[in-house]
Amino acid sequence: MGNLCTCFSRKPVKKRRIAAITKRIASHGQPPSSLPSSGSRWSRARSSRKDKVEALTREQAVAAAILFQRHRQDGDSAPFDRSASLRCPNLGPKKQALPRSSSSRARSLTDPLLQPQQLVNQEIKIDDLETNHFILVHGGGFGAWCWYKTIALLEEGGFKVTAIDLTGSGIHLFDANGVTSLSQYVKPLTDFLEKLADREKVILVGHDFGGACISYAMELLPSKISKAIFVAAAMLTNGQSTLDTFAKQAGTNDLMQHSQIFLYANGNDNPPTAIDLDKSLLRDLLFNRSPAKDVALASVSMRPIPFAPVLEKLRLSNNYGIVRRFYVETSEDNAITLELQESMVKADPPERVFLLRGADHSPFFSKPQGLHRILVEISRTL
Repeated sequence: MGNLCTCFSRKPVKKRRIAAITKRIASHGQPPSSLPSSGSRWSRARSSRKDKVEALTREQAVAAAILFQRHRQDGDSAPFDRSASLRCPNLGPKKQALPRSSSSRARSLTDPLLQPQQLVNQEIKIDDLETNHFILVHGGGFGAWCWYKTIALLEEGGFKVTAIDLTGSGIHLFDANGVTSLSQYVKPLTDFLEKLADREKVILVGHDFGGACISYAMELLPSKISKAIFVAAAMLTNGQSTLDTFAKQAGTNDLMQHSQIFLYANGNDNPPTAIDLDKSLLRDLLFNRSPAKDVALASVSMRPIPFAPVLEKLRLSNNYGIVRRFYVETSEDNAITLELQESMVKADPPERVFLLRGADHSPFFSKPQGLHRILVEISRTL
């Protein structure tokens, strides 16, 4: 809200100098002749301070009216939350900045800092949605840890959030080299969906290779899924593997090829068992627009990607087709280029496509507010 959301404490006007001048005038009857301009300076200073106080008061009144109107929209029964003013900037001598994300960079205008309640359409209450439960599925090499900003924003907005660690990823104890099928890799997700109550639905969000994983779940358990959101993700067609899709940019993405390190847990004479990524190239490949602290987190948290699931071809039928799909494109992606994302969208168009400008391959780091805004908008799409 900028300067409209001010705190409700009035700035005291300094009176020491004014009192001294007043005392001098009272003792002499009029301002000394040697200081002919002091009265005019006093008048101008008093007028300037008065104008500032009046302007401050007007802005406080507007802020109070806006906060009260929001309170009325949320329901008259709840008490008015005065602490809301503490989240707003102060107009005092030391200006208090708006809360920042964990990014150490200046915020981009394409990812404005908004309070979560501002991102939710006030006309549609969360309880009125088909579901308010998001299931976040990480990409290859990532884990549930990568969604920490998205989790915080969604939960503060009143949503329920579950981030899954797929087999051999994140804090899951299984060795990625031992994963031999897509069903085994996705099992933590499908197990979770199978345990949902009858008629309970969720919104699946898949990033990167997580797109193939949520597609597998959509085919297996479509009745449990309200919507599926692909975020810079592999959105495959029937009979395709993730490797088939990514091979389309082979020869055009040298950075991806140079960053891949194949692991051979069963010996060099056998097929690779996993793919690791060169840590020295992570920033350029996955995090070219992300804060340094998030790059550091990823560098110590990422694990190898099981190779067998990447090779497996998906079998998709009408089960997959009945789930509503949405795609979030990332404009500055060096891993899955925007051209490849657009080709997947063209091959099997989803219900709607969003372009997240200025986002790298990891928008949960580089554009958390923008990504959050899109997720909330999709959740209330009827």
